[in-house]
Amino acid sequence: MNHPKRTAFFISDRTGITVEKLGHSMLSQFDGIEFQLITLPFVDSVEKAREAVIRINTAAMNDAKRPIVFSTLILPAVHRIIEQSDALILDLFKSFIVPLENELGILSSHAVGRSHETGTRYSERMDAVNYALNHDDGGITRDLGKAEIILVGVSRSGKSPTSLYLALQFGILAANYPLVAEDFENHALPNALKPLIPKLYGLTIQAERLAQIRAERMPNSRYASIENCQKEIKQAEEMMRNAGIPMLDVSAISVEEIATTLLHLTGLKR
Repeated sequence: MNHPKRTAFFISDRTGITVEKLGHSMLSQFDGIEFQLITLPFVDSVEKAREAVIRINTAAMNDAKRPIVFSTLILPAVHRIIEQSDALILDLFKSFIVPLENELGILSSHAVGRSHETGTRYSERMDAVNYALNHDDGGITRDLGKAEIILVGVSRSGKSPTSLYLALQFGILAANYPLVAEDFENHALPNALKPLIPKLYGLTIQAERLAQIRAERMPNSRYASIENCQKEIKQAEEMMRNAGIPMLDVSAISVEEIATTLLHLTGLKR
């Protein structure tokens, strides 16, 4: 059965990150439908709400189907304007805030921007991001021992994005270090990693997937050839097994899943 394309809006009075995450999770449950996703952040006034309604109604006319609107708007006056649009409105805050108010016996503050961190926790996450950036691909080794986890593996196996995700989302001090031809020739881990084996975690990947990723960066190169990928992966896995480094196959999982799985397997605290 062919489904028509549908437009989905994520509307927020702040950045829209929260409503995007919730909305994406819900839409991912519906296979076969192509969604055009539009985020409208900082809709924090009646004027901006009216502009958003025009965009929503235009999409409804173009698609000949009601758009789906995910909203985390706090201000009642702004939300009332959005409710006038020709769309299915899913008020995510209302779905949870009202039952919480009833359960807790008090009214919520209806303060804009409360879902985003400030203060010590935010500073810790930003410090972790800076650490991950400085310790990307073995960039700085002098304080590598401060890392809570060090990801190792062949080039383009997902070490850098996973390190940054661990830092940004969870405040984890994450570093990553590539295993390269010189290491394979020496049949040994880089010297900087040898004292830190308890902190190492290996990311491995199927050769076909690695070749595909590398070809996007360097097409028709030896670096991206299936033969070279197979050789590097085999050597890296052998080196990690010999050193007692646990490994995670990341061939078919997202960065978010890799990071969450690593937290679960290592016992690191978010």
